[in-house]
Amino acid sequence: MLQSKLFRALIWILLLFIIVWIGTEISFLFKPIGILITTLFFPIVVSGVFFYLFRPVVKWIRKLKIPKMLAILIVYLAFAGVATGVFWTFGPVLQEQMKGLVDGAPELAEDFKGKMEDWKQHPAVSRLLGSEMVKEGNLTERISGSIGNISSSISSHILSFLNILTNIIIVIILLPFILFYMLKDGEKLPGSILRFLPEKHREEGLRILKDMDEALSGFIQGQLIVSVFIGTFVYIWYLIIGLDYALILALIALVLNVVPFIGPIIGTAPGVIVGLIQSPMTALYVILGVIVIQQIESNLISPQVMGKRLDVHPLTIILLLLVASAIGGILGLILAIPTYAVAKVIVIHTKRLIKLYGNST
Repeated sequence: MLQSKLFRALIWILLLFIIVWIGTEISFLFKPIGILITTLFFPIVVSGVFFYLFRPVVKWIRKLKIPKMLAILIVYLAFAGVATGVFWTFGPVLQEQMKGLVDGAPELAEDFKGKMEDWKQHPAVSRLLGSEMVKEGNLTERISGSIGNISSSISSHILSFLNILTNIIIVIILLPFILFYMLKDGEKLPGSILRFLPEKHREEGLRILKDMDEALSGFIQGQLIVSVFIGTFVYIWYLIIGLDYALILALIALVLNVVPFIGPIIGTAPGVIVGLIQSPMTALYVILGVIVIQQIESNLISPQVMGKRLDVHPLTIILLLLVASAIGGILGLILAIPTYAVAKVIVIHTKRLIKLYGNST
């Protein structure tokens, strides 16, 4: 009995519960570690993303017999130039649209309320939502109440906003330094890891690390290219149809495109709402245009730039999104799948390394 698999499994479960119980009793010991992790997580993740974007450029510049330090400096200066150009080109437009959106929010809410008052008289709306709801004005009241609740929620979460802003400032300050050392010493990391393996297994270990690096690089670079494609063409389409706040709405679509399944829907919803306020046909144009762009992206762009897709089951994605939205809100939704995909690559290849190390001992 002591040697049975069931008994050993129960022992492992019991040990797990004991560890969890002990951890809850001495949680104060882990608080500094938690603070350290949460403080460094975003700077390291963002630096890692820029590392995979800048590294190919640094390698290309070094082929011209330019020292690495100078190559990194050239990349920094080039990025600063491009960022400055983008800021001077789109900054005034973005600032104007943000000011117009903030100043015109009450008017937009009233316009939307008026549109709903008109639409609720339509027979199709009455049949769809029920005559009692329409007659009593519940639909308009609920929408107005929702807008009011959103405003109250924004006001009550000012401290959270300030906390996020502080984290962003920390990332901006630390990013250049962390990224510099990643680009400068990143090639030394495989050698440091392979030192733990016997010499006869180092070639296989190097192959495993190379596979991991290629998977991470392909995913990050491909995801960025796809998101930029979506944001650019959505912005162009919004300009063509004359949609208000086109740049802001396109940026929302660009960022939320990293969320599978529901990301394109959430990213399109603000454009549809603004379109409805302008006219029903504008909203229809928004939907049709985004559908066409998403089809081009999913059938032509993604297969070319993403290469081998990371195998993530749809049910896993749904559960991840539910948990991430409950923990981190919209930021959790944005980061959930990329973080999981990257972590999955790391875990899979780390298991290969551990197995290789076990076979060598």
